[in-house]
Amino acid sequence: MMKEFARAALVAAAVLATGMSASAKTALTMYYPISVGGPLTKVIDGMISNFEKQNPDVEVKAIYAGNYDDTRVKALSAIKSGEPAQLSVLFSIDAYDLIEQGLIIPFDDAASSAEDKKWLAGFYPALMANGQIDGKTWGVPFQRSTIVMYYNKDLFKQAGLDPDKPPKTWAEMIAAAKKLTTPERHGISIPSTGYPYWMFQCFAIQNGKELMSRDGKKTYFDDPAVIEALEFWRALATKEKVMPEGATEWGTLRQAFVQGKTAMMWHTTGNLTAVRSEAKFDFGVAMLPAHKQPGSPTGGGNFYLFKGASKDQQQAALKLIKFMTAPEQAAQWSIATGYVGVSPASYQTEALKTYAAGFPQALVARDQLEVAIPEFSTYETARVRDALNNAVQAALTGTKSPRDALVEAQATAERLLKPFR
Repeated sequence: MMKEFARAALVAAAVLATGMSASAKTALTMYYPISVGGPLTKVIDGMISNFEKQNPDVEVKAIYAGNYDDTRVKALSAIKSGEPAQLSVLFSIDAYDLIEQGLIIPFDDAASSAEDKKWLAGFYPALMANGQIDGKTWGVPFQRSTIVMYYNKDLFKQAGLDPDKPPKTWAEMIAAAKKLTTPERHGISIPSTGYPYWMFQCFAIQNGKELMSRDGKKTYFDDPAVIEALEFWRALATKEKVMPEGATEWGTLRQAFVQGKTAMMWHTTGNLTAVRSEAKFDFGVAMLPAHKQPGSPTGGGNFYLFKGASKDQQQAALKLIKFMTAPEQAAQWSIATGYVGVSPASYQTEALKTYAAGFPQALVARDQLEVAIPEFSTYETARVRDALNNAVQAALTGTKSPRDALVEAQATAERLLKPFR
């Protein structure tokens, strides 16, 4: 009888311990944007599963919420309605807005150990720029990109162009595009919906001018070099006749390229793996052509830590972010999607070295980080960005001249940013 009682007591204690163990798990909710090509959900799920195996005391719920804007809206709505979230991948350019709303904490508050500081110092500086504001790190890079030029090598050969020598300047791009343009095909296509401000940053920096100050308090839309850059973009369609007139859709341009309807396109490196799997021809990837100088803005998403997390949740979220940005995971992510490996160490992994040896196109976006600038972001970022988007689209569709459109956008930005100076 005593033995049976002892055995029952042991079973009860084991059940109680198991229940306590389960209840002691730290629960994390992470919002994540799924917006471009590639098997992103499976890759992220795999990373989380591996993390949970290594950290059985942490349970991660990933909520896939659409594009970046959808994800921001859903995550912030959930937080404001009392449904907690501890971390998210959102636009790198959302940092000012998230700070203004008091929704995030700087990583410096959570990542305080010497090991943490070494981790923060291990990312490419160009990818850290959008997340570092007023001496603190508010965002850590994960799903990051630069804009690159994809080109159809088969069509280059047919047009008598060297498929291993893509255009390196604006003038060379126009000359090549004219040889590649036919009644059924455009020589060059550049998307003007979705993220027109981002594409326009390319032209502006290549013409020698950034669109905003690094402190997010000033814009330079009406600078002569900026106006000249928009005039050039417009002229590719109206004067040079090598680009479609009107709007070029972000979401369908990749299909146009792989179907041979455009010989060259500017697009995110985040589409690289999808283009590789869909194209039935040999294609190249090149840095964007220079004019006064080379350049591309960075793009994509950063990890953010939301306010309101418990100390345990905060440390668990930091542990998850460190895991997902570690060299091995960053290499896996880059191979699966085409996004940039976020640290030099990721390119020293055997996986990415082997992949790049057989597919050197994967290194172009990384190499372009040497001349990259931060993606456009200011205080009042959404409204300022909308003013610029509207100006670009008005100029490209011909409803306003580039000068008039940009002068109007600059006046709007001045009104919005003046209180922050």
